[in-house]
Amino acid sequence: MKTKIVFSLSIFLLITSISFAQKNIPAKKTDYFPPASEWETRSLFSMNIDSLKLQQAISFAIEKDNKAPRNMEIMQTQSFGKEPFGEGIGPFSERGDPTGLIVYKGYIIAQWGDPYSVEMTHSVTKSFLSTVVGLAFDKGLIKDVNDKVRNYIAPIEVYDPLQNNRPAELMGQEMMIKLFETAHNKTITWDHLLRQTSDWEGTLWGKPEWADRPSAKPDEWTSRKRVEAGTVFEYNDVRVNVLALAATNIFRKPLPEILKTNIMDPIGASSTWRWNGYRNSWIVLDGLAVQSVSGGGHWGGGLFINAFDMARFGLLTLHRGNWNGKQLLSEKWVSQSLTPTVANTGYGYMNWYLNTDNKLLPAAPSNAFVHLGNGTNMIYVDPKNELVMVVRWIENNAMNEMVKKVLEAVER
Repeated sequence: MKTKIVFSLSIFLLITSISFAQKNIPAKKTDYFPPASEWETRSLFSMNIDSLKLQQAISFAIEKDNKAPRNMEIMQTQSFGKEPFGEGIGPFSERGDPTGLIVYKGYIIAQWGDPYSVEMTHSVTKSFLSTVVGLAFDKGLIKDVNDKVRNYIAPIEVYDPLQNNRPAELMGQEMMIKLFETAHNKTITWDHLLRQTSDWEGTLWGKPEWADRPSAKPDEWTSRKRVEAGTVFEYNDVRVNVLALAATNIFRKPLPEILKTNIMDPIGASSTWRWNGYRNSWIVLDGLAVQSVSGGGHWGGGLFINAFDMARFGLLTLHRGNWNGKQLLSEKWVSQSLTPTVANTGYGYMNWYLNTDNKLLPAAPSNAFVHLGNGTNMIYVDPKNELVMVVRWIENNAMNEMVKKVLEAVER
């Protein structure tokens, strides 16, 4: 299988190189943004790319195929299934071959695998979630990211069509979800949630926050003292889902609808992506049943998307929220997303991973950043080199070498 993929890639690069070399099409001076359902491919010759080095980079990505099971449900069970309450509650899918795209100055210069395949992108979903929160900020629904979230959120009713009559044992118990009513949770701001420094306490969709990557000391799971919000970074998908529910609450609409209308349609994304929640994450919102989506695939769900649509999103963030002259996401929000978190300087807003002091990717420029998810799914964004790269299903420890090899092909 690997031999076939490499061979087909060689043919692709050879044909496009010959075709475009004959036409001798120069790169446009203005920024190129691909229209919907189209994306111009440029030859490596016309873009002055080292074809041999680039093919070596792509062969490397294929060779470093993640060895975890391709069935995402089985992979999740192996990774997180042993955690307390670790069972999946959202949809999973089967992943395909290693896949990717390389976009240089807006144009596709190489692709491999099956970029049309719609697959889980895991925690890259978080970058789409923080983008939707950014839309709320841009629209004035959030006045200041340092505001307390509690002041924006109404009590939330869970949608359960099977429970017409409340069981007697629930008599007198709270019927609504109140996300920010404990003494600690009242102190949490939007910025804390976006930076994963909130230390939010509680249970959402049957998952207690302490059960996500739990401490090795079980006696601390439910009894440890809360740290001050903003002081400690902790990657935690329960708290990510709290942010998704809070954003749904203030928009009063499903988040996939907000994303589609304001981001995905304007950047020409396909109609094949889907943003899923859990089987039990339904709420009553203004009299309608609405699913609160998840921020990743930890328990299933999250964004199911193809590589072309991921690359379009990467190109949008490369241009700091601007798409062909239209500011879809404010530059102020992008700047905030790229501002290092005090408690973790390699992290901006979720899931914008920063290359602060070249720690994440030593081979990359310090201003490069990555939208990153399990798998590994990577959208590499490099403003210095005008480069966007989608790499899916590569081993995590191979990311830097992959970037290095591509940059060696581009920077000649």
